Amino acid sequence: MKYSSISRQIIIVFCLILFAAPTLHSQTKKIKRPKSRVGVTSVDNFVRESFDLYDKVYKYDGYAAAGTPLEDEDIDVLEEALEEMYSLSDSAPDILNDLDGVGFLKQSKATLQMNKAKKALKYSIKTAKELLLGQRKHEENDSKKNPESSEDSSDKSDDGHGKDNGDSNEISEEESSNVSDNLEIKSKFDFIPGDKLIYFDDFSQDFIGDFPSKWNTNGTGEVVTVNSVQGKWFELKGGYGIKFIPLLPQALPEEYTIEFDLLAVVDKKTSSTARLNITLDDNAAFKDGINSAIAELPLGQYGAFDIRIYNRINSETVINSSLNADLREAVLNKPHISIAVNKRRFRLWVNQKKYVDIPQFIAPNKALSTIKFNLLGMTDGKDRLFISNLKVAEGGIDLRRKLMAEGRISTNGILFDSGSDKIQPQSYGIIRQISQVLMQDKSIRLNIIGHTDSDGSDDTNLKLSKDRATAVKNALVNVYKISGDRLTTDGKGESQPVGDNNTSDGKAQNRRVEFVKI
Repeated sequence: MKYSSISRQIIIVFCLILFAAPTLHSQTKKIKRPKSRVGVTSVDNFVRESFDLYDKVYKYDGYAAAGTPLEDEDIDVLEEALEEMYSLSDSAPDILNDLDGVGFLKQSKATLQMNKAKKALKYSIKTAKELLLGQRKHEENDSKKNPESSEDSSDKSDDGHGKDNGDSNEISEEESSNVSDNLEIKSKFDFIPGDKLIYFDDFSQDFIGDFPSKWNTNGTGEVVTVNSVQGKWFELKGGYGIKFIPLLPQALPEEYTIEFDLLAVVDKKTSSTARLNITLDDNAAFKDGINSAIAELPLGQYGAFDIRIYNRINSETVINSSLNADLREAVLNKPHISIAVNKRRFRLWVNQKKYVDIPQFIAPNKALSTIKFNLLGMTDGKDRLFISNLKVAEGGIDLRRKLMAEGRISTNGILFDSGSDKIQPQSYGIIRQISQVLMQDKSIRLNIIGHTDSDGSDDTNLKLSKDRATAVKNALVNVYKISGDRLTTDGKGESQPVGDNNTSDGKAQNRRVEFVKI
């Protein structure tokens, strides 16, 4: 069929538009996934998992290029993907060791695919971090860069998915170079403490050498102080069937959180069976109930021992799992343990890393009333374990929705070092929620108000409360890139208590931060 010159011109213009359109808002050209397998299981799995994560991040990068904002669900997906990427990148050197003894051709193919997967992984880590912090930029000159490579500017610095630096056996996360880099890591922590305090004990009301007044046991233990570590600590003593039970004023609700600090004295001779058993149970006595949820944290140092997770539903074990974990460094550095129960879902974090997330772990329609601790495999007189700052709180209304609806929220879930304005890392889940409100509605301005308990002088507490409010503002500005012009700060010291300053529970309620729309 013959076309007129005008028709030909129209067709040419249409084709140019058709082929040019995808590049108008595109990120760099996509790295192609290898089409065939190597035949080495660990390599094939690494390549597949790397490109699965890469495809996920590349999709969200495309949203950013098109100017589409990320929803809360997108942020959650990216944060979980980032955790997987860090873990996967750490495993690369071990996987390359699996190539020893493999034929030359297969080894060459495996190395090529690993290098490609590592480039995809580097791009994914860099891009995911930028997307989460709102720093992903797509400048006009992006389209002018080398269209044959998705590495473009990253080739020069080996950042993102750039060219390999020549050492095909190493892959690592970028080293932090400043304070905000460290804070980025903390911002991934998605634990949100309950907002209605049920129980708190830092043993401040107990005498040294006594068994704590708000606990029960069928064994023994005592409140102590520890050289170079602040506060009082409850030393748990091991023994067959020995349980330590905090005396909660009510049964556990459907949704709640548990937090506490640990201090361990262990070494490489500590038994591999040394563990802290944390049980949620329907029997308030020392005997095990018919419905329970148990997590066992390893304390030994000479190996990376698993976290064991198991439950009982109507006296039958339904889940019994050993989850890969290396807690050796954490155990030696006063770890903070966080647990969240949302109906049947059970999650557990050690410091800012989530190790357990099981959607149907808690028995359905069965109220668990009690928390129990017991210590296993510890050598008396050598291995020692201490606990402090146990906090149990009922989960409440989403802070974001409450702030939007009421224009004011108060939380005691933002924690600081004692007598300091240094924010503890486990507080960043709440600060992240506040940032999401500010990102969603650009017109909102907030006044951040700090409050303290009555320990110390009035003047000291007033200054401390103001410094803590400023610290929260700085976190919103430096970590989540909220404009400082939208935030003001104030402090009320101990002048506006909401709890009894003569009790540890009341003091915990009084140490709080308010956010008020202005």
